[in-house]
Amino acid sequence: MRLLLVHPSALMYSEIFLRLEPLGLERVAGAAREAGHEVRVIDLQVSKHSDLERTMIEFEPQAIGFSLNYLANVPEAIELAHRAKQLVPSAHVFFGGHSVSFVAQEVLEQAEGAVDSVIRGEGEPAVGPLLEGLAQGGVDGVPGIVTADGRGPGPQMLHSIDTPRPARDLLAHRRRYFIGELDPCASIEFTRGCPWDCSFCSAWTFYGRSYRKASPEAAGEEMASIRESSVFIVDDVAFIRPEHGDAIAAEIERRRIRKRYYLETRADVLLRHPEIFERWTRLGLQYMFLGMEAIDAEGLDLYRKRVTPDDNFKALELARKMGINVAINLIVDPGWDEERFRVVRDFALSVPEIVHLTVMTPYPGTEVWHTESRRLTTRDYRLFDIQHAVVPTTLPLDVFYRELVRTQAVINRKHLGLRTAFGALRVLSGNLMRGQTNFARMLWRFNTVYNPERQLTDHYRPVQYELPLPRRLDVGDRRKLYIHDRKATHGRDAAPAE
Repeated sequence: MRLLLVHPSALMYSEIFLRLEPLGLERVAGAAREAGHEVRVIDLQVSKHSDLERTMIEFEPQAIGFSLNYLANVPEAIELAHRAKQLVPSAHVFFGGHSVSFVAQEVLEQAEGAVDSVIRGEGEPAVGPLLEGLAQGGVDGVPGIVTADGRGPGPQMLHSIDTPRPARDLLAHRRRYFIGELDPCASIEFTRGCPWDCSFCSAWTFYGRSYRKASPEAAGEEMASIRESSVFIVDDVAFIRPEHGDAIAAEIERRRIRKRYYLETRADVLLRHPEIFERWTRLGLQYMFLGMEAIDAEGLDLYRKRVTPDDNFKALELARKMGINVAINLIVDPGWDEERFRVVRDFALSVPEIVHLTVMTPYPGTEVWHTESRRLTTRDYRLFDIQHAVVPTTLPLDVFYRELVRTQAVINRKHLGLRTAFGALRVLSGNLMRGQTNFARMLWRFNTVYNPERQLTDHYRPVQYELPLPRRLDVGDRRKLYIHDRKATHGRDAAPAE
């Protein structure tokens, strides 16, 4: 069959700091191609809606799948699904991805016939049965399927994440993907899942707290196939198992692969296994993202991070000694007042690390969704992008956004001001000599993207599609939050809960 896969447009945050290749969609494309189907991929982060429409008309796909890893993309995807039905009426239109898995039935109803099905859970094991079912006249047996007639069998998980390999060759404009100064930058997955249970996160609820690892041989082979000079390791927490990180490092050394790396991990993992990160710095690890989330014990307890402020600060000091550039994330509580914003600004200016701010947002699939969603001030999907406040703020909303943007602007000037201009210019010049302009564009776009008036005005746009409220659920039994039941997990090496 002819399958067209689509990634929606970039969100507010990725207009500046990063634009990552749609690795999950590439893997689904790889699975479909391995099953013998003809596949094309359109990424609207780097392509235009007109490109998508032209492809629909020329390719005449029999199935069109939209990736919905982010709630904020739901309205765009529904509108595109309606357009797809106009251009290719016979095509089976389906949604899949992380976020839509938690609200599948509701989104299907909101699409009013434009979407034929939603796939809950991992897409790789579902896409083959879906296309086979379409060819044979029925999709009721597809794992994770949700249609107007109800739900089919539960979602399945991959036996191994070694395969399918991402179909990177199907992506146009690969040079448009970057993260910070790593421009261009590809992405790779060494592990899938997270054994922790942070209250604001849905990674653990999606995978049922399972944890699977790619074999070092498969990881090394895939890394060797990547053309880009920089690679973002997309694991939720890198190198939880030190022996696994060590084995992949050995494979990369054996193959004499030399790239620049960016990864995300936790402070306690870094402190427990510093030798693994030291080894990776010798391989080219230059950047690390640490989700500190809060600078005090109260905030860390609230988000159930299971680390202390002392752990976080020790990890920062250790990373500095290794020469790793660290980006910190802090979660902005809507309850902050002006004094709290000032304290955070002072902290951000007192450390050499880059500090990013994200607004506490209850998402479907997270524990806070069931504890905070009744307080929602809006259910506009588009505002669920971790850059808007969707629960009541202590400050007037306009003042809250003023303080939020002011704080992030002060932090950005610290890294892009006169004192660091020469360093940024050196990186910029190197990128421009290679024809890469993503980092250059990022430097000058902050004030046009992060604007308190714009963020406030976003709340007054007409709303056509609203996020459904959660059904009553006793979160005392956290297994009820899972998309993938661990009893049905087919992956090996499931890690125990921490």
